Amino acid sequence: MDRRRFLSNAMLGGAMVGAPLRAWAEAPPAAGAPAAGGGVAAYVASQVAETGFSGTVLVEHQGAVVLHEAYGLAERSFQVPCRRDGLYRIASITKLFTATLVMRLVARGRLSLDTVIRAYLPAYKGPAADRVTLRQLLTHTSGIENFDKGLTSYTDAARTGMPAYQLPHDSTDLMDRYASGPLVKAPGSAFDYNNADYVILGKVIEAVTGQPYDQALRRDVLDPLGLTQTGLLRQDLILPNLAATYYKDGDGDLAHDMPVYMQNWYAAGGLYSTAPDLAAFARALYGGDLLAPTQRAQLLTPALEEYGFGLWVSDLQARGRPHRYAQRPGRIMGANTLLLRFLDDDLTIIILGNTNLADTDRLGFRIARQFLGPKD
Repeated sequence: MDRRRFLSNAMLGGAMVGAPLRAWAEAPPAAGAPAAGGGVAAYVASQVAETGFSGTVLVEHQGAVVLHEAYGLAERSFQVPCRRDGLYRIASITKLFTATLVMRLVARGRLSLDTVIRAYLPAYKGPAADRVTLRQLLTHTSGIENFDKGLTSYTDAARTGMPAYQLPHDSTDLMDRYASGPLVKAPGSAFDYNNADYVILGKVIEAVTGQPYDQALRRDVLDPLGLTQTGLLRQDLILPNLAATYYKDGDGDLAHDMPVYMQNWYAAGGLYSTAPDLAAFARALYGGDLLAPTQRAQLLTPALEEYGFGLWVSDLQARGRPHRYAQRPGRIMGANTLLLRFLDDDLTIIILGNTNLADTDRLGFRIARQFLGPKD
């Protein structure tokens, strides 16, 4: 499947319960490997030179870091280089954090996947209230009108504006104004990538926990895993080492991202993080005790268009067999990110970019083939 189809709106937008979670510290460098990852480092450097990528790349294989390097500039006016531990807007990788928190609440009996929105949000005004379930929100099969549907390019957005993001909104305002639209398709009948689904899930999380989304996420996921460099972006929050983002516009020029309130992406795309924090999250999610096996299996079971709960799940053919992977890209203007995990190969590839010059999905799969082998 070509996941670039989801970018038409995302480019501007996209243990057993009760047991203490292990803090997932950074994996050690590979024993005996060159500090920069040897041949993999040289390959990635060549791809960076070819594409103009700027940002941070981290690759873990079989429990060891084989590459963790920064490339290019985090801030172009003052020529500030990117850092290995730099902060980046992770865009729709946020959805995987949201889905993970939902599944932890499911495991505790606080949420039920096949219960409709109104059970948790009695004041929700949209026609989906009594027809759309949490499962359908997680898998983008709700049928709710997509409030980003007209934002297909930076040029269009610069001309028409982005109403959902250019004024500050709290989470209730976001839901009422932008995620309560009509049903344009029958719930469960079709896949439609839609930030509205995850705005509603954020409000469901707030309703059952009694906390703002970011506080609930910090208490239940970030702090237990020691993810101190991950959180929700806010306009009034000045974060040291947060990379600025730049977008190649319709004229081919690299420009500053449009002025927006990043917190308005909320539970659909509002988080920042670092490569080491995302690596720790991936270790806990895919191989640790962050989710019980039942909940992890549900999260990784694809529905329509190979989309599970907050991520795509499919196979890559190499050396005569399929390699199962979970792919979570993120795009908001210049924020250009990827969290790619090969589930049976213990291979994680994290790419955090601050321009749209490079295709991070393509770069991620090209890196993967350095380990898995060429296409059959």
